[in-house]
Amino acid sequence: MAGGDRASKPPPTPAGEDEEGAVADKALHALGFEFTGISAREVAGRLPVTGTCCQPFGVLNGGVSALVAESLASVGAYMASGGRRVAGVQLSVNHLRPARLGDLVQAQASPVQPGRSIQVWEVQIWRADPSTGERMDLVSTARVTMLVASSPLRPEEMTSHEATIKKYAKL
Repeated sequence: MAGGDRASKPPPTPAGEDEEGAVADKALHALGFEFTGISAREVAGRLPVTGTCCQPFGVLNGGVSALVAESLASVGAYMASGGRRVAGVQLSVNHLRPARLGDLVQAQASPVQPGRSIQVWEVQIWRADPSTGERMDLVSTARVTMLVASSPLRPEEMTSHEATIKKYAKL
């Protein structure tokens, strides 16, 4: 498989990790995703395209793009709802151009409709110049519909997750 040797290297430690090792999103962290901004109005981050997140042809797997989209929308919806439980109920992704093994991609999510019970988020993933971080080509775009729980009650295990997100959020 192309880039298989890169898959054995551990991902870089994202900035969205605190000293206890908690991360804003475990699945994205496992792929090497780094959050660069978290707020109720925008969630952003970057991902180096490694062998771990590529399909056998050496391009970013569409499922990884979908994971990035739903995860960023979930974090944003959580922030926009004031810390309520959220769940993705619909995801639509359009893959426009490939991101290849070795590329760096940036993702940005912003609310289209930040409602109290239903939120809609738009997510864009761009191929970026690794030396400048400048966006180059739009790789994919997604629309994510999130359901917001009517009750503010959260399971106890959400307490540490909430603290991690808020630590890196721009409030």
